[in-house]
Amino acid sequence: MFPTDPISNLAALIRCPSVTPAEGGALTALEAMLAPLGFSVDRVVAKEAGTPDIENLYARLGAEGPHLMFAGHTDVVPVGDEAAWSHPPFSAAIARGEMYGRGAVDMKGGIACFVAAVARHIEKHGRPKGSISFLITGDEEGPAINGTVKLLEWAAQKGERWDACLVGEPTNPESLGDMIKIGRRGSLSGRITVHGVQGHAAYPHLADNPVRGILQLTQALMDSAFDAGTDTFQPSNLEVTTIDVGNAAVNVIPARASAAFNIRFNDHWTAESLKAEIVARLDRAAKDETLRPGRQPVKYDIVWNERPSHVFLTRNNALIDSLSGAVEAVTGRQPKLSTTGGTSDARFIKDYCPVVEFGLVGQTMHMVDERVAIADLETLTGIYEAFVARWFGHAAA
Repeated sequence: MFPTDPISNLAALIRCPSVTPAEGGALTALEAMLAPLGFSVDRVVAKEAGTPDIENLYARLGAEGPHLMFAGHTDVVPVGDEAAWSHPPFSAAIARGEMYGRGAVDMKGGIACFVAAVARHIEKHGRPKGSISFLITGDEEGPAINGTVKLLEWAAQKGERWDACLVGEPTNPESLGDMIKIGRRGSLSGRITVHGVQGHAAYPHLADNPVRGILQLTQALMDSAFDAGTDTFQPSNLEVTTIDVGNAAVNVIPARASAAFNIRFNDHWTAESLKAEIVARLDRAAKDETLRPGRQPVKYDIVWNERPSHVFLTRNNALIDSLSGAVEAVTGRQPKLSTTGGTSDARFIKDYCPVVEFGLVGQTMHMVDERVAIADLETLTGIYEAFVARWFGHAAA
């Protein structure tokens, strides 16, 4: 029996407690849905020292092009205070027209709807003239090391090539049809450490307080805007996310202080040009004597986090028009094409093929009582079904 019902599909997935890094039975449930449709399925375990092993799934229907990929994840964040939930978080309970459960929105719901959409397409029209694949990770909510990145590498080494990808992340702020993500800002993180001289708080002339230095440096990073935004991206923004001294004694000037920061940047920058700008700001601030009169410049070092996320923008008209047209045909609404928000696994996929993102309304993701409207599951399935037909029609033209 074909898995044409998104409600049943989602219930089966929610009932699998797949909190990162546990597979929890979710990939097994997905494989059971895809097998009757004729998909060949590979379960790929990715490993790296110092990180948990992650099981991923790659499934393909068809052997020829054009090739459409659907990407997503079955892993979910922890439930938090389980007693605060109205219904058990892995029960898939339905109440007042909504299904409750961890992952209902982010993003087992999107997977359930795409499976149902493909099943309906095959039931009505037979297999598409081309190929469809599912690239599903168990590591999106975790460190994202043994998930999509390694699954893409594994598939590419096997000879897999894709013409387009749809990521089923929840992209709609208020209602289905609000927004398609056609790009994402980049993300760059680092940690600054200021080196001072430890000493007695009553004798500051014998010490050098690194807290004064770290305040100068962090203020320089946050004081002035990096840019005013571009035609397709909002302004870059840097946030200092923690300042740490590690000093338990109130009468001791510490030896060092550090601060971590993250900047979300637009296409005015590359990761390398942004690093150069940040260092230039820090170097100028290190010479400022406002908080350290008569002192030598602040002594600091900076360590950049590995794997910055690079900004990208998808300009593939066939992909964007197919999805926009499907959304408008089903909902009567023209979706906004947006690059707002954080990062997603689309940042890895964009190196292999054009990619866009569209999924459920994201208002309850990661919250207690995460839930999705039953009506939205049917609507999203309809959008995905229309998209599949439109995209293969465009690609074959």
